[in-house]
Amino acid sequence: MKIVALAGGVGGAKLAHGLAQILKPEELTVIVNTGDDFEHYGLYICPDLDTVCYTLAGLANPETGWGRADESWNVIENASKLGGPDWFKLGDRDLGTHLERTRRLKAGDSLSQITQDFCKAWGIQHTVLPMSDQPIRTMVETDEGELAFQEYFVHRRCEPRVKGFRFEGAEVAEPAVWAREAVASADAIVVCPSNPWVSVDPILAVFSPLLSGEGLGVRSIAVSPIIGGEAIKGPAAKMYRELGIEPSALAVARHYQGLITHFVMDTVDSQLIESVRGLNMQVTVTNTVMKSHVERKRLASEILEFIGVTV
Repeated sequence: MKIVALAGGVGGAKLAHGLAQILKPEELTVIVNTGDDFEHYGLYICPDLDTVCYTLAGLANPETGWGRADESWNVIENASKLGGPDWFKLGDRDLGTHLERTRRLKAGDSLSQITQDFCKAWGIQHTVLPMSDQPIRTMVETDEGELAFQEYFVHRRCEPRVKGFRFEGAEVAEPAVWAREAVASADAIVVCPSNPWVSVDPILAVFSPLLSGEGLGVRSIAVSPIIGGEAIKGPAAKMYRELGIEPSALAVARHYQGLITHFVMDTVDSQLIESVRGLNMQVTVTNTVMKSHVERKRLASEILEFIGVTV
């Protein structure tokens, strides 16, 4: 059994970690959004890719969900005293990742190969891959004009009202070779509880030429990141509202209609079961909040059982 998980952000990283606690290394590939990558201080930063890797390696900051645990901030604090930007926090340990990745990219290595080597160094046994080795940038259309994703998300703290999204470069980018092979050979695809607009849609945009109008083509399941009309973390619910859509698990299911066969939502949204079933999806409800490693594994186990995967 081969499972591909599509992930981005903290929620995606947590479920990927849950799946990794159950599945063998050869059974799980995590394909990660790189639409929020950007350059800062001349370094190539991959926030979602690093969040997933740090989480799988047990290196993530348990309080923020992003960045490294036991982090210090000497470099960014001293750079800011000299007039450098400090709106995007780069910890001292984290900087090592960005320095080496940037060096190797400039030397001609692919982001996929670099990620594989980093995973090996961090002791990650499962496969983690960027969605593409080519640059794709999520651009946020707002009432203050179009903003690069990190400018909107971190620097502006999601304050501008969202009007839409554009994935610059997706129209010409191709999926990373190993990621393409993983999707082609997958028995099931899990869309993690990541932001549908800016974490999952960039991945789908890159892989859309492979979908051939038949959805993800295999057993495919999405987990709602919206619980009781709100996101546990991040701006997903705010984005839905500003786009004129009431945020709910049903709205998430509609977002993926035609792509997925199965849907998971939290027990607090159980009144929406019949409405989601009306979208031609099989539905289950459970506690989708993952506050501990045990809860990540429990949710992953329930997801795999729901789509008929025996482990």
